[in-house]
Amino acid sequence: MMSTDSSSSQWVVIQERENPSFDFFVRPKLSAMHADWQCVLLAETPNQCLTSHETDESEPGEKLNLLFVRYMNKTWRTWIKNNRQKIASIVLFIDDDLLDWQATSGLTIRYRWKLWNYALKHQRFLRDIGAQLWVANHYLAKKYASWQPVVCPPSTWQAQTITQTIFYHGSASHKQEFLWLKPLFERLLCDFPHLSIEIIGDGETNLLFRHLPRVHVLHPMSWPNYRALLARGGRHIGLAPLLDSQFNAARSCTKFYDITQAGAVGVYAEHPAYRDQVIDQVNGLVVPMDHERWYNAIAMLLKDQNYYKSLLARNVVDKE
Repeated sequence: MMSTDSSSSQWVVIQERENPSFDFFVRPKLSAMHADWQCVLLAETPNQCLTSHETDESEPGEKLNLLFVRYMNKTWRTWIKNNRQKIASIVLFIDDDLLDWQATSGLTIRYRWKLWNYALKHQRFLRDIGAQLWVANHYLAKKYASWQPVVCPPSTWQAQTITQTIFYHGSASHKQEFLWLKPLFERLLCDFPHLSIEIIGDGETNLLFRHLPRVHVLHPMSWPNYRALLARGGRHIGLAPLLDSQFNAARSCTKFYDITQAGAVGVYAEHPAYRDQVIDQVNGLVVPMDHERWYNAIAMLLKDQNYYKSLLARNVVDKE
């Protein structure tokens, strides 16, 4: 069996995406070992994602410890076969019973196929090369005792502090506005690490924004449920972009009332729909549909709390 005693060499954590398995179990284990690690995605090409390791300040010839969180694939398996001399150890971590086909009975066919393709069919290979098994609980440790597994005790994790939330509650008629907002959201999330964004949209909208951190896409809902959502609070800046189109020419001021009922400050498109409700820099911001100007307007609200509060104080409607 390959040794995993050395915590001084580089660990490469391979995972499908950011996930609770790593945060609750694997990260605490590596931290307790005082290990140096980097995380890469399972879908990445090994030679590409490991280049940074080979070019950093690590010792010449230093070997890698590879740690697969739940899953591995054929590409990584082939790389391991061809690069055994570069590998100090290989570990598979599981927090569900991913290695017993019978245990997956009752799950959907699609999920069973995933478990077979990314876990089950690699079990023999991992055992044959002397990989170590880390598990999340004593049930798994007992079941796979022949593998001499290591139990990783769970630990709490520190949630990222979110202090400001932007929201855009669009609908199926706002496809172009969603596309327009995408680069704006990418820039804001990069520049403001304590910012989250809430969107209402369909599956297509979710696909558009799923790569971004701290973006929450809610399903469309009934009007009574939406009213209750707004009453829950916790939103700071509401967005009401409108691009020029024949359909948008007839838009009404609904978004103004949504934003004010949510207790937020609104950033509105320079559009006739808001002309009678919004006075620029009095009870909201009216901004032409230009990415740079929208970014600057939102950034000012995020940075200057006195400015934000002055607009919020005058942004009141009758909630009765």
